[in-house]
Amino acid sequence: MSNFFRRTIISLILPFVFLIAFPIAAFLFNDIQSIDWLQHGPQGQVASIVGVLLIVAGLGLALATIPFFLRQSTGTNMPWDPAPELIVTGIYRYVRNPMHIGVFSIMMGEGLILRSISILGFVTFAIILHLFYIPYSEERGLEKRFGEEYLVNKENVPRWIPRLTPWNSEDK
Repeated sequence: MSNFFRRTIISLILPFVFLIAFPIAAFLFNDIQSIDWLQHGPQGQVASIVGVLLIVAGLGLALATIPFFLRQSTGTNMPWDPAPELIVTGIYRYVRNPMHIGVFSIMMGEGLILRSISILGFVTFAIILHLFYIPYSEERGLEKRFGEEYLVNKENVPRWIPRLTPWNSEDK
């Protein structure tokens, strides 16, 4: 198996589980706890429109991130097979965690469209978990691996809310 193919498969495992397998399971098991007040009327239409917008935005981020990461790195965006280099170009000039933001947006959109308490509850739990995991685990590991280069990136590129203008790593 080629290295690129292996890295592509690894990079798609978690997005597949979170974005396809989990919602299908919730739907197939009838997700008994649906959000009744979003089933009909204008609030249901608004929920569907917001859901579609979140999915489109999230897919845009995912489609901008995974292929870019695979082209720029010899590793993957997964913690068990990390990139040996710090990626500070492309979309990573605006925000440090675009893949997480994209996946969370898609899942929120799916939850709204399907009116699923379990999907919305799961994505809420995942977001809360990542609010702690990212700074206390992932970022500490990046600081150890990349030192000053990562600290400068961390000072200039936000974790969750994208910058309006791209950061140039050469400006420091």
